[in-house]
Amino acid sequence: MLPSNGNNGWSCLSYIDNTADTSAATASLDNRGLAYGDGFFTTMGVIDGLILWQEYHHQRLISHAKALQLDLDSRSLLATLQTHAQQLQQGMLKLIITRAAQDIRGYGYTPSESGSKCEIWLKSSAMTIATSKQLHLPDGRLMSMQPFSTAVCLSSQLACLPPPLAGLKSLNRLDNVLASGELQSVKASTSLSSTELGSADIGEGLLRDMSGHWVEGTMSNLFYQLSNTQLINMQLINMQLAESKNIVNDKEYNADYLTNGQWYTPSMAQSGVAGVMRQVLIDALSTTKYPVVIRALHDEDLPQLSQLFFCNALRGIMPMSKLKLLTGEMVGF
Repeated sequence: MLPSNGNNGWSCLSYIDNTADTSAATASLDNRGLAYGDGFFTTMGVIDGLILWQEYHHQRLISHAKALQLDLDSRSLLATLQTHAQQLQQGMLKLIITRAAQDIRGYGYTPSESGSKCEIWLKSSAMTIATSKQLHLPDGRLMSMQPFSTAVCLSSQLACLPPPLAGLKSLNRLDNVLASGELQSVKASTSLSSTELGSADIGEGLLRDMSGHWVEGTMSNLFYQLSNTQLINMQLINMQLAESKNIVNDKEYNADYLTNGQWYTPSMAQSGVAGVMRQVLIDALSTTKYPVVIRALHDEDLPQLSQLFFCNALRGIMPMSKLKLLTGEMVGF
């Protein structure tokens, strides 16, 4: 039996008459999330006691519960999460929702009220959410932006899934686990870091799915521009040079990065996770001159990339300055 409260920071949330209660219950090793990956999760950043992109996380709760046929009172749960966020002030909330134990043996569950019940687990972690550089979105909201780093193409592949599983942040993440292990091995390779990538940090790995399309990062979604469609702008080039010298003008840089040229992002229709930050950016650019276009990223596109960034709900935008291909070729942006 695993304790739900204590040094590991996990709590079990139960709902009785729409009242949230932090329980001292324990998670059994028969928990369906552990046994079958029967559930989903979401990870939320908290700053000044507020959940970042709260409305998008709420939509994930609604859509994922519907896809997995779970009975979830998302509004009551959101109110509980807001209380925990206020107590935490700054850090991370990780929410795991699994189907409750079933009377029947094995994978199956009864298509009834008892078959739709769920267990809700929450972990609060105090941590610093990077806010030193803020990118101004076209709709006026702010988003964190990390320093430029280098991406590498990985040989690990993502599973292709049928609807309604494709795009979900389900508990079945073994493909990402193996890919993240490969990325850590690349990062640990001293010779690769020093001779091929120079002094640039390796920020993320690019992953294909089983159909051969490049889909996302190990922990993030992907946006890219192509050289034959981007409007090349000397001001942007100068800003990138200034970034490498840490003398970038934040206001000018923030105003241009997302709106200078056409951004594409791969479809999540058969693989990958439709992330919160991915949807934020699609919505933010929807009324601009260049709305985001859903487009597959092929092998032959990689040498033509002119811009590339990854994104997730905790780190915001992670821009890349280089991409190392599987062939060993280096593409610079």
